[in-house]
Amino acid sequence: MAREDGRSVVRRGYDRIAARFTQERIHGFTLAERAFLERVVASLSIGGVALDLGCGAGEPVTVALARRCRVVGIDLSFAQLALASRRLPDAALVQADMARLGFRPASFDAVVAFWSVIHLPRQLHAPLFERIAGWLRPGGLFAAVLGTDDNPDERNPDWLGAPMYWSHFDASTTLRMLRDAGFVVEHTERLPQGLPTDEDGPMAVLARVPAA
Repeated sequence: MAREDGRSVVRRGYDRIAARFTQERIHGFTLAERAFLERVVASLSIGGVALDLGCGAGEPVTVALARRCRVVGIDLSFAQLALASRRLPDAALVQADMARLGFRPASFDAVVAFWSVIHLPRQLHAPLFERIAGWLRPGGLFAAVLGTDDNPDERNPDWLGAPMYWSHFDASTTLRMLRDAGFVVEHTERLPQGLPTDEDGPMAVLARVPAA
C-alpha cells in the first residue's frame, strides 16, 4: 500500500482537531513567540497587504497582522478556515496548498509563515521560498518560524488527537536556501520551547527581498 502524502495527513489532521488545536495554540503561545510576532507586526507598513501561509484559525498571528494591514490567509484545513472566518470577517481566506499557490509578482508587502512550512515535504521548501520572493514587492518582508534539524519525514499517529506530518532541513541548510532564493536574512533567533535557556527550539527568521 502506498504511503499517504504528507499534505493529506496535515489537511485531515487539522480538520479533525481544529478547535482543540486553536485552544492549544492560544494558550501555548510562548513569550518568545509573542515577542517575535510583535517585532514582525511593527515591521509592517500600515495599510499594506500581508499573506499568511498556514493561517489556521487566525489566532494569534493573523489577528495581530490584521490590526495593521490587509490580510490574505491561506490554509489546507477547511475546518480551521471556518474558525478563522469568525475572527477575521474582513480577511480574504482561501483553502489552498501553499506548494501550488500562484500570485502575481510583487503582490504583497509581507509574507508570514509561522509553523506552516514544516508541514510541507522539504524538497518543496526551496521552490516555495523562490516563489515567495517573487510575490513580495521590493523591500518586502518574509517572516517565518522554521525547523532546525534534519527531518525528512516525521509522522505522529496521535498528535493532539489526530495523525500529523512534518518535514524540514537543518537551520544552516534552510538559511542557505533562503539566500539562494534572493532573500537578505536580517535576523534569526531560536524560540525556546522549554526552559528560557533552551537553544534547541525552532528558528524564527526575518528576511527581505532587496529594495532595488
